[in-house]
Amino acid sequence: MAEFDWNSLRSFLAIARTGRLTAASARLQVDHMTLSRRIAALEHALKAKLFDRSPSGYGLTEAGQRLLPIAEQMEGLALGVHDLVGGTAETVAGGVRIGSPEGFGSYFLAPRIGRLTERHPQLNVQLVAASAVFSLARRDSDIVVAVSRPAAGRLVVSKLIDYDLALYAAPTYLNAHDAIAGLDDLKRHRFVSYIGDLLNFPELDFLKDVVPEGSTALESSNLVAQLMATLAGAGLCVLPAFLAREEAGLVRVLPDEVRLTRSLWLIVHEDLKSLARVKTALRFIKDEVESAEATFKLD
Repeated sequence: MAEFDWNSLRSFLAIARTGRLTAASARLQVDHMTLSRRIAALEHALKAKLFDRSPSGYGLTEAGQRLLPIAEQMEGLALGVHDLVGGTAETVAGGVRIGSPEGFGSYFLAPRIGRLTERHPQLNVQLVAASAVFSLARRDSDIVVAVSRPAAGRLVVSKLIDYDLALYAAPTYLNAHDAIAGLDDLKRHRFVSYIGDLLNFPELDFLKDVVPEGSTALESSNLVAQLMATLAGAGLCVLPAFLAREEAGLVRVLPDEVRLTRSLWLIVHEDLKSLARVKTALRFIKDEVESAEATFKLD
């Protein structure tokens, strides 16, 4: 193992997680020829083939699969070196990436996240607000706020908060269409909702709980796009209370009949939970949500 080198192991992890040399190259910000040399050096040092190369990408061999959990443990130790050895335990520096649903990320977290960076000038925060599945195993994010609790994995999971949703529409839509006096009337109306076959989380299939027979006038994979369409009068839409309460141009429809509750989960990989920058960001998110708990509930 005299030829073994940590950079080679980092390269192995990046390719294992992305499945492609070009994607791993972009993630590590090194050219693909350097990555190829590092993997070749690692395979030579270990005397084992780690990847099967094909036109579709890089797949782990049996030896690569055995190396992966060991490499992840070594990565966790390496990530903790700065916190444990460099500076003080209170130093909060480096980067932290937060993956979040677009509604929570754009409407709740984004207006507040600047306070975190003001408190810790050496901290760089990346907020990825998208209707996507973030993989902590692939290090898509350091922290994930999710609408669905993960089934398994080396993850630390806690419930962040339960949030309410209701049915909303713009006055322009309501004035131009039949009156809505009860749930049966909804069958004659148009809805703005998610695209079914692009829905990553069943928890977001709201219409099945409100009006299973309803028809959608407009579908989008993005909640903020749904909000904008609803404000423009495209139809009725189920929206989170913390988002809808910020928009004066929305009217709540059937407040006594339509009320849903979903949960947000806070997730971090076991290897990252002790890092100062990750712990600080986790605490910040929890504190901000706790202090604004009422905004997540319907009146």
